[in-house]
Amino acid sequence: MACLAIVQQEQGWVTPESEEAIADYLGMAPMAVQEVTTFYNMYNQKPVGRFKLNVCANAPCMFAGGPQALEHLCGKLGVEPCGTTADGVFTVQPSECLGACGDAPVMLVNDRHMCSFMSNDKLDQLVEGLREAED
Repeated sequence: MACLAIVQQEQGWVTPESEEAIADYLGMAPMAVQEVTTFYNMYNQKPVGRFKLNVCANAPCMFAGGPQALEHLCGKLGVEPCGTTADGVFTVQPSECLGACGDAPVMLVNDRHMCSFMSNDKLDQLVEGLREAED
């Protein structure tokens, strides 16, 4: 996992060639590395925007407005789920459980910053704040 994290930090995403190089370095089958890459949301399997917004789609978030949060973000940014804005700034994707069910709906920004109780107003504020940080 650490090797995948290093590759992603350096390249922005984990390419199939990187998976093969990691497998070779660790002396394991490339499929074993790919299984880890594809299991965890934190590994990007294709290029993503400057800000990756993972919206929890598991049951507690689903019942607390997660699907609506995902729909609101996608509509606001003009992308489909798992899509990236034309300017390359935002990628929005559904996510597996983020481990903060009591704060639902939750989302994770760039695999690092947890955001809780994400109403439409809070989502709008987050997007505007990230846009300002981009400028």
